[in-house]
Amino acid sequence: MALRRRIAALAAGVLAAPLLVVALPTSQAFAHGYVSSPPSRQAQCAKGTVSCGAVKYEPQSVEGPKGLRSCNGGVAGFADLNNDSKGWKVTSVGQTVTFNWVFTARHRTSNYEYYIGGKRVGFVDGKNQQPPASVSHTINLGGVTGQQKVLAIWNIGDTSNAFYACIDVNVS
Repeated sequence: MALRRRIAALAAGVLAAPLLVVALPTSQAFAHGYVSSPPSRQAQCAKGTVSCGAVKYEPQSVEGPKGLRSCNGGVAGFADLNNDSKGWKVTSVGQTVTFNWVFTARHRTSNYEYYIGGKRVGFVDGKNQQPPASVSHTINLGGVTGQQKVLAIWNIGDTSNAFYACIDVNVS
């Protein structure tokens, strides 16, 4: 008799499992991404090029409200990204640079923006589409020369947040 009850309970569980999966609410996927090359500050942290705390383990998580102009996206735990004297590797580039984004989770994209010294030098419309696993943008830096910090921003299309990445370059 006990064996029959166990079999009946097992059968009920097997039959109910698919219904539970369909009936349970789903959580929204979180978007995550960063500029992998030229190496952004968080990419350098992840590779151990520069010691910079918790962002080493979450380079894709530099997320904050849209409209910020900070390397850390307003995340206090990633404050090292704002420190310009941290010893960031500077990449030599020309006037036109290809920035490569890597996404570990993808959201619809409003747009991408690129800034140097507070001036927007690049804009790419994301057409509110979900990006592929990686995206490249070729941006003209607008005639600046010398060592510069590029702020790259991925504005999400279906949330009020954006992802931030700073890239240190020497423009010839």
